[in-house]
Amino acid sequence: MNTLTHFNNKGDAHMVDVGAKQITHRRAITEGEITMLPETLALILAGTHKKGDVLGIARIAGIMAAKQTANLIPLCHPLALTHVDLQLKVIESEHKVHCLCTVETDGKTGVEMEALTATQIALLTIYDMCKAVDRGMMIGNVHLLEKEGGKSGHWVSESLA
Repeated sequence: MNTLTHFNNKGDAHMVDVGAKQITHRRAITEGEITMLPETLALILAGTHKKGDVLGIARIAGIMAAKQTANLIPLCHPLALTHVDLQLKVIESEHKVHCLCTVETDGKTGVEMEALTATQIALLTIYDMCKAVDRGMMIGNVHLLEKEGGKSGHWVSESLA
């Protein structure tokens, strides 16, 4: 098992020094979902929600969040992202919206936190826009599916293997 890297030898939290790392192409894929009442999902699908295009706004919010991750997570490095793709898929039979996010960069550290942040914020935006009609929505199953790049190479979640 690896050690926690965000603590120095005295046990103090610190930002990891990535200065000596090689620049490589980095990619992370995450997913999550929000489950709601069928009536709430019907409003989203019909486009009649009084706040507008729920899924379009959530997609933009997620992309913006990926770009702001270093401002939200104290020890994250600011990264120049080269690509963010956020897909929201409605699963009517389960009354949910599934979010799949891919984030990429060419850099010295990975983009897992950016992809996870984008996923969470997209789902939270759906919650925010629909909470007036459904306060019982549940966000869940947010996790890393795959990452590649850097010294640790390619990793795939056991759920995909």
